[in-house]
Amino acid sequence: MTKSIDTGRCVHPGAEMYAREHLAGKLSRREFLTRATALGVTAAGAYALIGAPQPAQAQQTPVQGGTLRIQTSVKAMKEPRAFDWSEVGNQGRGFLEYLVEYQRDGSFRGMLLESWEANEDATQYVLNVRPGATWNNGDPFTAEDVARNIRGWCDTSMEDNSMAARMTGLIDPETGQAREGSVEVIDDLTVRLNLASPDISVIANMSDYPAAITHSSYDGGDLYDHGIGTGPFRPVEIEVGVRAVIERHPDHTWWGTEVYGGPYLDRIEFIDYGTDPASWLAAAESGEVDLLYESVGDFIDILDGIGWTRTETITAATLVFRTNQIAEVEGRVPYADVDVRKALALAVDNETVLELGYSDRGTVAENHHVCPIHPAYADIGPAPFDPDAAKEMMDATEFADFEHELITVDDEWERNSGAAVAAQIRDAGINVRHTVLPGATFWNDWTKYPFSATSWNHRPLGVQVMALAYRSGEAWNESAYASPEFDALMAEALSIADADARREVMAQIQQKMRDDAVIIQPYWRSLYNHHNGNVVNAEKHPSHEFHLYKFGFAS
Repeated sequence: MTKSIDTGRCVHPGAEMYAREHLAGKLSRREFLTRATALGVTAAGAYALIGAPQPAQAQQTPVQGGTLRIQTSVKAMKEPRAFDWSEVGNQGRGFLEYLVEYQRDGSFRGMLLESWEANEDATQYVLNVRPGATWNNGDPFTAEDVARNIRGWCDTSMEDNSMAARMTGLIDPETGQAREGSVEVIDDLTVRLNLASPDISVIANMSDYPAAITHSSYDGGDLYDHGIGTGPFRPVEIEVGVRAVIERHPDHTWWGTEVYGGPYLDRIEFIDYGTDPASWLAAAESGEVDLLYESVGDFIDILDGIGWTRTETITAATLVFRTNQIAEVEGRVPYADVDVRKALALAVDNETVLELGYSDRGTVAENHHVCPIHPAYADIGPAPFDPDAAKEMMDATEFADFEHELITVDDEWERNSGAAVAAQIRDAGINVRHTVLPGATFWNDWTKYPFSATSWNHRPLGVQVMALAYRSGEAWNESAYASPEFDALMAEALSIADADARREVMAQIQQKMRDDAVIIQPYWRSLYNHHNGNVVNAEKHPSHEFHLYKFGFAS
């Protein structure tokens, strides 16, 4: 290893390789930053590796004080490992912090970790804990807290623990718990992870919203009632579907002020106006809110028209239409038949769904859930569209006269996209009806519907979402896809640091997803939000994250 220009620490040889690939035009700058910082290089060091100056921070310094009102869904708080929506993570993010923070430019930076290092084959990570960080009850934050949370992430006995899918290299398959010796506390500020197999996604997974760090006294239940965290705010109240409130903690000196600045706001209110964007617009026009969680569809231009400020971001967020391969419908299991799934996919033109469902604000996807902005994406061409072949294939199955039911939530863009998919399946001569459910009903059973649509967040690495959503037996595997061949390919992809080598395996994974007709995935979403022009540092994040310590009002 060579020395980092910015810190004097060793630079992972993979980061140097990524720098060469970027300079040769094989990697975008965003992809390079994601890969290099995941291996322990700071953003400043990454820019130095490619001989480029680090851009000046776009972040403004807000005035102190004020109450920020944010339009967003307000959902029930739960054990963080079971967080299944970005909104839940955002409701806790003011007082629950993360080891690592994912930035809008694609880089990772330490939060409760000051830094980290990976060995050459990504089987060992050394995590350096942030000195001086404390819990808001006065307890010091130490390596024991980090180790305890990571071991909790490895607990496969918790049914809704999606973090277990992200920590497989640390888990003993016999016990379903962290393998003995896999999580070592070296001293008060150092943890070493010893993986059974290489995994390049460890740091990226630590930034995802179910990875919120909890205190040793937390044993489940409503986090607003518990209230102990390391962040600068404290929870005040929450009413599901109505609002949640946090305020600056009066008795907690936040570690981050000296490192990153902030916090600036006195109080933050998350206000739920339902799923109809017309209600969000009305709240904006009447001055009831300052910031929207997200702007969608035709309302993007309307919000521009009333003088609100638009922000947008590059993203791999998407909408996935999937069948559940083990779901029973009146005693039958229609989607166990690959030809039924293939027929449905052949009936849908993804470009049409993007136009009708999302107002063409994105890019066409290819039915395999790996985005062109993901490192190691392989171009295997567009998804096939052939409605005549779809009808012929469906008629050859025992489900020729079966009526499919496509279920979507009543969010405007998801409802419209579902209508476009159902219309095309119907136009191909296949029976289908489209059912729209209110959010409170839909979200209760989102993994169990026989045929439904789910919005999936952006994740920095393609292998992350593949492992979460399609590997056999994982908590978020809503398609119930179970393929030993796919699982083996995933294990291989997670172990390869070299982008070109991994791309060869990703091509096989992507083709396998399409051949097995696991999903219909019409498009990648461009993401937008709007604010009233007086809010700073709240630009739309590719993973819908609110970094609340940065938010504030312009002077």
